[in-house]
Amino acid sequence: MRVAFSQRSVSQYAALSAERKVKFDKQVGFLLTNLRHPSLRAKKYDKAKDVWQARLDADYRFYFRIEGDAYHILSIIPHPK
Repeated sequence: MRVAFSQRSVSQYAALSAERKVKFDKQVGFLLTNLRHPSLRAKKYDKAKDVWQARLDADYRFYFRIEGDAYHILSIIPHPK
């Protein structure tokens, strides 16, 4: 598997704090090795659009699609609690 980023997610990543960038990079590493890694808490977010949600930390989530051999990161946003 590989990771691809949308333009939106690239901009959102650039706006993250240095600490959250490190966390995101770690979580993407887990995603690449094991979609079911416990810290990701990955789940299907929107079945109709085939969008998944995974945890960055308590306050942020990232959204992605699985297309072929790639995880397409769609967005990295604060979790709407």
